[in-house]
Amino acid sequence: MDLINFRNVLSKFATGVTVVSTIDTNNNPIGMTVNSFSSVSLDPPLVLWSIGIKQPSYDIFMNAKGYSVNILSKDQKDVCNLFSSPIEDKFKKVKYKLSENGFPIIKNSLAWFDCVKWKYYPGGDHQILVAEVKSFFANKYDPLIFWNGSLV
Repeated sequence: MDLINFRNVLSKFATGVTVVSTIDTNNNPIGMTVNSFSSVSLDPPLVLWSIGIKQPSYDIFMNAKGYSVNILSKDQKDVCNLFSSPIEDKFKKVKYKLSENGFPIIKNSLAWFDCVKWKYYPGGDHQILVAEVKSFFANKYDPLIFWNGSLV
C-alpha cells in the first residue's frame, strides 16, 4: 500500500483541531496538537483520541490519570502551531487554568472537556485513549479546521 497516498486521501476528511493536555509527574503542564479526537458515547460520556507510540510525550499521557481536550477556535492557529512544535514549556506561551481534575484548559478555546482515564486500546502504530468526560464548556467562537493538509 502507498502510505503517502493513503495519508493524502485521509486529509480529505475535514476535522477540528484540539490540544490535548495533562500534567506530568513533576506537575508540569504538557500538551500536543491532535486532530484524531472523536466522541464515543453519551452514556457514559466518552471521548477518544490517539497518540503515536513514538511521540515524546507518549509515556506521560499513557500514565496520566486523565487529560483535557481543548477544541481550538479559528483565532488559535498560533496555539495549534505552538503545540505541534518541539518547543518545551509550551504553556509558558499561553494563558490557561486548571480543570477540576487538574488538567490545563487553554483560554479562549472554542470548547473544552475535562476527562479521566477510562480504557486504552492498541491501534497499529498508535494507542487509542478513551476517557470519561467529567465536565465541559463551549464558547460561541468559530472552529479551527484541518483539511487537505492545511488549517482553514
